[in-house]
Amino acid sequence: MLNRTLSVLATVVTLLGGAAPAALAAGTGTGSATADFRTTVQAQGASRVTAAVLDLDGPDRDPAVYGDDAAYDTASIVKVDILAALLLHARDDHRDLTARESTQAEAMIRNSDNAAANALWRTIGRAPGLESANKRLGLTSTTGGPDGRWGLTRTTAGDQIRLLRAIFGTGSTPLDEPSRSRIRTLMTQIADEQSWGVSAAADSAWALKNGWLMRTATGLWDINSVGHVTAGGHHYLVAVLSDGNTSMPDGVRLVERAARTAVTTTAAH
Repeated sequence: MLNRTLSVLATVVTLLGGAAPAALAAGTGTGSATADFRTTVQAQGASRVTAAVLDLDGPDRDPAVYGDDAAYDTASIVKVDILAALLLHARDDHRDLTARESTQAEAMIRNSDNAAANALWRTIGRAPGLESANKRLGLTSTTGGPDGRWGLTRTTAGDQIRLLRAIFGTGSTPLDEPSRSRIRTLMTQIADEQSWGVSAAADSAWALKNGWLMRTATGLWDINSVGHVTAGGHHYLVAVLSDGNTSMPDGVRLVERAARTAVTTTAAH
């Protein structure tokens, strides 16, 4: 079923839109965790992967980052950021989303609809609108894609945790609770064929958005997944970014191994 789904998706993803692994950043504490992550995940060939995890029930304020927290192309995970920017700008204008915007937002997150994303990308003011919202949301390493190419937005796993924290965390955030709830709900209603990714690290509830993009210049795939998972009674924010994958199924398997390994390693520390 997964392979059939991935082959269908692969026919429609060359329309839209990464960078490197290595060290371990704040939160995990030991170099051995880095080595364990690399050994278990086993990125092959040109593929590279970075994972970031924040235990919302733990004492750490900073996520554990496995691999260099370098910039990757977002592909469709940026759709969560687009919706957050849309809701933030709408609140600034003291208005709710229009019926059309609401329909587009639902299609963009649930089904990863690109036409809806194109429309909302224009509504928020493209890259400048995204970046102005991200500055308020605390993202420091995300740059909007050029012109209409929102999928070529560049981000880091650490920045994706900052965005997820603004949505799923308990601290103060520029997003009001109705906006946060709206995004969270849509991320639990992802189409069945798109429910892979960080959900592999969950033993019960999850909410996510995935991104996949074949680069026409190389034929290699960017595969990303971000979201919230519940495992072992703890709630985790998880972001896994990868590129250089030889196929979409290979990239999905890499991302899922990375998600499981990163959550398990974080839980053990």
